Amino acid sequence: MATPRSRVTTHVLDTAAGRPAAGVPVHLDSWTGAGWQRLASGVTDTDGRIAELGPVDLDAGRYRLTFATAAYLGPDAFFPEILVVFAIADPDAHYHVPLLLSPFGYSTYRGS
Repeated sequence: MATPRSRVTTHVLDTAAGRPAAGVPVHLDSWTGAGWQRLASGVTDTDGRIAELGPVDLDAGRYRLTFATAAYLGPDAFFPEILVVFAIADPDAHYHVPLLLSPFGYSTYRGS
């Protein structure tokens, strides 16, 4: 039997250097209606991934990934922190949220 995986995973790619961004701290929070609640934290591995971030089961709702990019880009980073807020509509689906990062820009999307 396969081990259940986290409902949310991420991957950070350094598009300027053309390689994974290792060592980026990432936090997963959920919106409670009264504020954000921390669910999990992790750090990207040498492949820029966090495969096990957060619980296996998450309710439908609003969630936030916080990428502490200054740990990777340095203390003078233009984007020292990047927040990505997204909605989970299907609590049975997997949500992969990659971050494409460069010193002066970033983008994200729902991956697979």
